[in-house]
Amino acid sequence: MLILGRTYADGTEEDYKAVNALQDQYSLVPLSSFGKSHTYVAPPVDANPGFSMTDKPQQVILGMSTSEYFNRMARLMAGDAPPAPEDASIVAEMAKIGIVPGQPFDITKLNLAVQAALKDLPKTTLAKIVAQATGESKLVNGWKIGGIMTGCYGTNYFARALIAAIGWPANLPEDAVYPTTFVDGKGDRLNGANKYTITFPKGLTPPVDGFWSITMYFDDGGWWFYTNSMNKFTESMRNHPKFNDDGSLTLYFQHESPGSEKEPNWLPAPAGDFLLTLRMYWPKEHSPTILPLGHGDWTPPAVMKVETN
Repeated sequence: MLILGRTYADGTEEDYKAVNALQDQYSLVPLSSFGKSHTYVAPPVDANPGFSMTDKPQQVILGMSTSEYFNRMARLMAGDAPPAPEDASIVAEMAKIGIVPGQPFDITKLNLAVQAALKDLPKTTLAKIVAQATGESKLVNGWKIGGIMTGCYGTNYFARALIAAIGWPANLPEDAVYPTTFVDGKGDRLNGANKYTITFPKGLTPPVDGFWSITMYFDDGGWWFYTNSMNKFTESMRNHPKFNDDGSLTLYFQHESPGSEKEPNWLPAPAGDFLLTLRMYWPKEHSPTILPLGHGDWTPPAVMKVETN
């Protein structure tokens, strides 16, 4: 079981203390122990699981042979991750090549042509999974919106695998929406060699009942934060950005500082390619809203490249 929870803090030390005090009151106990005294006992940890616990997950998977991967998968399907009833069809399909929960997978039992086809499976499959990140979705002002319904996948295994590969775990759309852009308003790839801005008109910052933030990543086989001297990975109202005189809000995305006056509105970018994700927590249900059920009448403004002489 996994709980993905967030508690909002406004960025002040006083509020952090209040949030930390609240977090100290959180507890999770088995239902059988509810209302009773309970002492948590950590389960045993395998100190030598057969793979690195510090390497990137993608590197670990790519380092496995097809046989190693499917054997691990079969073991997990018999214990920690049993198939759900709706998985019966795919489980039956996998059994045709010898992938059966709780049973060893022996690739040598397959004919040579099938063995050859499965040889580079980890690499080719990961590429196909990650390709979804730039695949089908609603494209507005360069932002990809709603391509995959996160948090509830059913039997859409590739969608589930994408979130596991680059952004696990994820909320339901009603709880959070994550528009993402790799390009500026002209469709050119975002790159730290350039300077960019996003301007929200007065009264049209992301419509949420929770909070919003813009997070920057670079893609290195997975999406990673860009380490910078400001130790700043997101831009949101918690950074206390300065509004323009007309009430609009302009944010800056570039490698070098735009100047001390603009730094509250600045998110440092790497020197190379990067991408931006707008995180909208508890999006408003009614106009203006990004949710389709609310007519989807709000969209993020385009990322604009600052033209230099």
